[in-house]
Amino acid sequence: MKRRQVTLTVVITLLLIVGLFAVSQLPNVYISAHEGKQASDGSEMPAAQTTQSGSSSAAALLSTLGNPYQIADIAEAANPATVYIQVVWPAADQTPRYWRYDPFSFFFGFDIWGLQPQPAYRERITQGSGFIIDEKGIVLTNQHVVGDAGQGQKITVTVTSPQISGDFTATILGSDARLDLAVLQIEDEGPFPTVPLGDSDKTRQGEWVIAIGNPYGKQFDHTVTVGVLSAKGREIEIVGSDRNRHIYKNLMQIDAAINSGNSGGPLLNIEGEVIGINTAVHAEAQGIGFAIPINVAKEVLQELIETGGVALPPEPWIGIYHGNVSEEIRQYFGLPDTNGVFISGVVSNSPAAEAGIRPGDVIRQINNRDIVGQEDLLDIISELKVGDTIMITILRGHDTMLLPLTVGNKPEEHRTQ
Repeated sequence: MKRRQVTLTVVITLLLIVGLFAVSQLPNVYISAHEGKQASDGSEMPAAQTTQSGSSSAAALLSTLGNPYQIADIAEAANPATVYIQVVWPAADQTPRYWRYDPFSFFFGFDIWGLQPQPAYRERITQGSGFIIDEKGIVLTNQHVVGDAGQGQKITVTVTSPQISGDFTATILGSDARLDLAVLQIEDEGPFPTVPLGDSDKTRQGEWVIAIGNPYGKQFDHTVTVGVLSAKGREIEIVGSDRNRHIYKNLMQIDAAINSGNSGGPLLNIEGEVIGINTAVHAEAQGIGFAIPINVAKEVLQELIETGGVALPPEPWIGIYHGNVSEEIRQYFGLPDTNGVFISGVVSNSPAAEAGIRPGDVIRQINNRDIVGQEDLLDIISELKVGDTIMITILRGHDTMLLPLTVGNKPEEHRTQ
């Protein structure tokens, strides 16, 4: 009996040891199974299981590209066509300076020590990037980098290529501040290296992008940065060098690092094609840059080269300032109701002015279509074409008048960018 109890105790002990050993091996079994699943379906490890977030990002990039040197290959191919642009602007400030200080010269206008005041002609220098799109030396860049033709600036383009290198004078073929685009012609026969243009309409949020440019000038020329296309269709407002506010629409948002001097440089996809033109960086944030979609440039490129600019598309316009008829306006002018659009102002020499419309008039109908409020007026105008003749029914005091009006094309100064 006693021997049977000892045997039973030994068996129970052995079972406990075997059970504990099996439990201790469960994590290894899970990890092996998880790794086996990765090997079979190609799924990624969760980021939390990597030792460093940077290594996870690098692994994702390598997995996407398949070639650890693909970025380097793209940069090597695009670098020769990426150029440094320097612009020397004519002196605008001619502040008197004195070669020898005289405390009374400010009052008398001359130096009592015999030295005449010498004007200081200050040249302003700006710089940026660009890229060659035609072997004849056609360069695409930003308008805010080079300005417009006829402003007296001297443009120098620096090309660094095994085939052709050096500083070359360039002229502006065309520019458009509204689109922030400019096309230059290098004054040399070439042939120059080029970079292919892609299709920005096919880009997708989250895809890898490569920016090349010259941040802060020649010292850091041909800097290559990598990021992703963070978003499309962004709109930003920038105060330009002319102190005016410019609104740029349909921009590509990227997190590839770009800085002052990158403007005008190419934004590439992992096929080595230009999909955008680096143009701005958010001053109050990190990792937020913007680029003009290359298709915007492709649509107007020939027009820029042939005409020197981009004509604004026709926009129907009658030339009035207006608002809804409030109860206060109705009572003040003795109107029968609040239907219609109240004319608060008329632009000089506009179609409305030529038709005889005056401030204080109320538009009640256009082509026999009732106008209840501003939305009705805007909807009708948007359907019109420049040159159309319309009949406008207005209420002036207690008199109803029918006036013919020829629709005009809205001038650039009256368009919101």
